[in-house]
Amino acid sequence: MLKLEDIKTFTLNVNGEKKSVILGPTDVLLDVLRDKLGLTGGKPGCENGDCGACTVLLDGVPIKSCLMLAVEAVDHEITTIEGLSNTVVQDAFVNEAGFQCGYCTSGFILNTFALLKEQPEADDAVITEWLEANICRCTGYDDIKNAVKLAQNNLR
Repeated sequence: MLKLEDIKTFTLNVNGEKKSVILGPTDVLLDVLRDKLGLTGGKPGCENGDCGACTVLLDGVPIKSCLMLAVEAVDHEITTIEGLSNTVVQDAFVNEAGFQCGYCTSGFILNTFALLKEQPEADDAVITEWLEANICRCTGYDDIKNAVKLAQNNLR
C-alpha cells in the first residue's frame, strides 16, 4: 500500500524547463507527462512498450515512457513532441503526409529526430530498423519512410 512518506516532490527537466512534480514510487513517466504536466503528445497505446506511441527522448535517446518510472527520469533531459516544434522532421512528416490518424505520429517523429541526430547518413536498412520500434496501425509506413528521407535530405 502506498504511504504518504512514499510521495515526494521531484524536479523533472522537460523540454528544457524545470518542472516540479509530486511523484509516487510507482508513477509511470507517460502518466506524469500527460496527467500532471499536461503534455499529451505522447499517447497511451499498448502500455507494454510495443507500439511506440508513448515515445519520448531521454538524454536524446528514444524510450517508451509507458515502461519507465517517472522517478527514473530525475536528473535526465526529457524531450516530448511538444519540445520539437517547428523542426525539419515535423515539416517533412507534413510534406510527405507521414501520418494518417496521427495517433502514432509523435512517436515516429521523436524516433526520427533521434535517428538523424545519431546517424545523419543512415541508409534504408538503418532507417527501417529504427522505424520498427514504432507501430502504425493505419499502415502509413511508406509515407513515414519518405518523410524520414526528406528530413534527412533537408538536414544535409
